[in-house]
Amino acid sequence: MAERNNTFLDLLGAGQILVADGAMGTALFEGGLEPGGSPELLNVDNPALIESVHRSYIDAGADIVLTNTFGGNGPRLELHKAADRTRELNTAAARIARRAADSVERPVVVAGSIGPTGSLLEPYGLLTVPEAEEAFAEQVAGLVGGGVDVLWIETMSSLEELQAAFVAAAATDLPIVATMSFDSHGHTMMGVHPRTLGTWAAGAEHLAAAGANCGIGPDDIVAAVAGIRETAPDAVLVAKGNCGVPLYSGLTMEYPHTAADMDGYAGEAIANGARIVGACCGSTPDHIAAIRHRVDQLASGEPAQV
Repeated sequence: MAERNNTFLDLLGAGQILVADGAMGTALFEGGLEPGGSPELLNVDNPALIESVHRSYIDAGADIVLTNTFGGNGPRLELHKAADRTRELNTAAARIARRAADSVERPVVVAGSIGPTGSLLEPYGLLTVPEAEEAFAEQVAGLVGGGVDVLWIETMSSLEELQAAFVAAAATDLPIVATMSFDSHGHTMMGVHPRTLGTWAAGAEHLAAAGANCGIGPDDIVAAVAGIRETAPDAVLVAKGNCGVPLYSGLTMEYPHTAADMDGYAGEAIANGARIVGACCGSTPDHIAAIRHRVDQLASGEPAQV
C-alpha cells in the first residue's frame, strides 16, 4: 500500500479507541423509507436526510461514519432496477458522508460501506467469483470517487464473498476493514467461526482491521471479537453489535437493548481487544453517545459507573 495521508490510519496510529457510528437503516425507516425501499436511492433522491443521519452520529461522538451504501452493489441494486446506477449512487453517498465529516473541526473518518450481494457464490449458488469481484469493483470505484478514507466490508457470511470484496478493495490504495456477522451459535450463516476469520485476517495483506458486526446482540459480538483475537492477536479489532433481536409491540418494532446497555457492551468489547466500537441494527445516536461516554471514561482513567 502506498504511503499517504489518511485520517483513518492517522487515528489508529495515535493508539486511541475509535467510536464507529450506529444504524443507518433504522434511522431511514423512521425518516419515512418504506419497507422494501432502497436506502441507496435516497443518496440522490433525499441527500439531506442521509446527511442529517451522519451528522447526528457525529454529534453523538462518532469518529467513523459509514456511507449509505450497504446494499450498493449491482446484484442488490438490481432488485430496484438500479444496477446501472451503482457508481453514481456510491459516489453520491460518499460525498454526502464526506460533507458531514468535514463540517466539524475534529477528524471524522468516512468509511465506504460494502455489504453482501444477497446471492450465494458458487458452488452453493449461481454467482461466480469473477462476477462478485466485478460487482464489488464497480461499487468500490464509486466510493473511491466520492472521497472515502477506508473501504469497510461488513456483514459477510462466507469467506468466498468476503475475499471477492477484499480483492476489489485491495486494487485501491485505501485501507480496508472486514467484518462478518456471527449468530448465537458462534458461526456465520455459512459456518465460518471467528477463529477462522482471524486466521484469514492474519494473512490478508493491506487489511487495517477485522471484526464482527450485526449478529444477535452485544454479548455475541463480544464473544466473536474474543474468538477472532485468538488467531489474530495483533489485528486491530472491530465490534459493531446490533441491539438484539427486534420484537413487535403492536405495529412497532422494538429492540431489547437500550442506549443504557451500550456502556457495558463497550467496556466488554474493549476488554476483549476491540479498538473500534460502534453499533448496528436498532441503534440510535443515543446508543453511540453511550459508547462515546465509556470510551472517554477509559481514556481518562475514570472509574466506570455501575
